[in-house]
Amino acid sequence: MLHSPVLDIIQHLKKSTGLSVKELGAAMKMSYMGVKQHCVELEKAGFLDTWRRPKGAGRPEKIYRLTPKADALFTCYGPALTLDLLQTAERVYGESAPPKLLYTYFQAKAESFAPKLAKATTVEERARLLAKLRSADGCVSTCEVDDHGRLLLVDHHRPLRELAARYAIVDELECEMIERLLGCEVRRLVEEVSGLVRVTFQIKTTAHRE
Repeated sequence: MLHSPVLDIIQHLKKSTGLSVKELGAAMKMSYMGVKQHCVELEKAGFLDTWRRPKGAGRPEKIYRLTPKADALFTCYGPALTLDLLQTAERVYGESAPPKLLYTYFQAKAESFAPKLAKATTVEERARLLAKLRSADGCVSTCEVDDHGRLLLVDHHRPLRELAARYAIVDELECEMIERLLGCEVRRLVEEVSGLVRVTFQIKTTAHRE
């Protein structure tokens, strides 16, 4: 896949709550001024905004973060067409049709992912592989361990957001799919970060059950 500095900046910011030009430059191995120029242009286009992050000493640090407008740059699964199809199915076959179709979709998705996770021997290995698979689906997923030692699967983008707004069962089915693939209980949390929605799945391994 072809990458450009602009795309790299957007990807790094998508996976964070905001980064300074210095932090972006270090992550991308680019000069300060090279990164700064791209950030300024992205801010002018409305894809970034800034805030000041307090430092232990000295002036607060200028931080760049994505705006909600940047969501349009990521996969959204053709929500309008999908919603139209589900609503048509509901009119023709009744109100139970959309949930049945969505259930079938997530079953098929789980079955396509399962063989790719089969060689993993631990929950963490499966979670890291699943993060890569979900990223390829547009979720911009990362596998992380928090300060309490809990394993997390974090979605920085929600391709199914509009679909879930109409059919609440989407979130439930997605969580059940992840539980099935990882073989353990998962707790789903939603938070607003810098005006954008982030979904975190807390993976309750044997060592970290609440």
